[in-house]
Amino acid sequence: MGAGHQHGQSHSHGQVPQQADRGMRARLLIAFGLTAIIVLAQAVGSVVTGSLALLTDTAHAVSDASGLLVALIAATMMLRPPSSSRTWGFARIEVIAALGQAALLLVVGTYAAVEGIRRLFEPAQVPGTELLVFGVIGLVANVAAIAVLASSRGANFNMRAAFLEVLNDALGSVGVIVAAIVINTTGFQQADTIAALFIAALIVPRAFSLLRETVRVLMEFTPKGVDLDEVREHILALEHVRDVHDLHASMIGTGLPVLSAHVVVEDRCFESGHAPRILEEVRACVKEHFPVSFDHATIQLETTALRDQEAASVRHA
Repeated sequence: MGAGHQHGQSHSHGQVPQQADRGMRARLLIAFGLTAIIVLAQAVGSVVTGSLALLTDTAHAVSDASGLLVALIAATMMLRPPSSSRTWGFARIEVIAALGQAALLLVVGTYAAVEGIRRLFEPAQVPGTELLVFGVIGLVANVAAIAVLASSRGANFNMRAAFLEVLNDALGSVGVIVAAIVINTTGFQQADTIAALFIAALIVPRAFSLLRETVRVLMEFTPKGVDLDEVREHILALEHVRDVHDLHASMIGTGLPVLSAHVVVEDRCFESGHAPRILEEVRACVKEHFPVSFDHATIQLETTALRDQEAASVRHA
């Protein structure tokens, strides 16, 4: 710690909380197995019936299965501890995994929408009874997967993405079943296409939402619920604080918000030994006024002269 500087940080990097546990991995493994069964059953069903809705739901199930596999791998990697070369460990892997799942869902949803619109004008003949059987098989397996993942769906981005995919696929199976019933009772073949478009409508908005949230983390945008202008105002309101600069806040992963700031205080605070007290006041201020718990906060206290030196070095860089 150099003269005129104080650094406040509540945890060392070796104490980063784990974002996944063995229970999550077990649930993901079971859900992956169930989804793989759905893929096989619906793939056979789409060939037998020629149903676009079932084909779309099969593609969605493939996306689910691959997404769950990625989530399972991510959950395993996230258990690896931090090191001197990976100071946050693999905490962000769950965000990257969720981004990949969102991209897969967008591809599937777009295909379903385009093919569905085409088939509205060129409906295929789909056997309703066979379609109903495969729809029920898919729904039963999806409900089982939902039950497995439900308790952990809010744990992190990774688990949320996995749960949403399985939930959407279950709703898609419901659409397939409804289409089969309509075809059996009325002969209205476009019901299959309408079901496919319904599945696409389920996929795309949720995929965009997940994509937006993961991109926010990867771009290191300010966490939701935090206004950095307000943070700056609250810190500036503290006694002896003269300026706040290089103020940043972002998310490493779920439950890991970080904040850093350079806080300029009066020179006499370093001479009187009052600087550590100001450091604690700054940390308490941030903790009190904002909903995000910045357990990883780095606050650097500095003199006016040091601030001016930093500004000059930036200008001449």
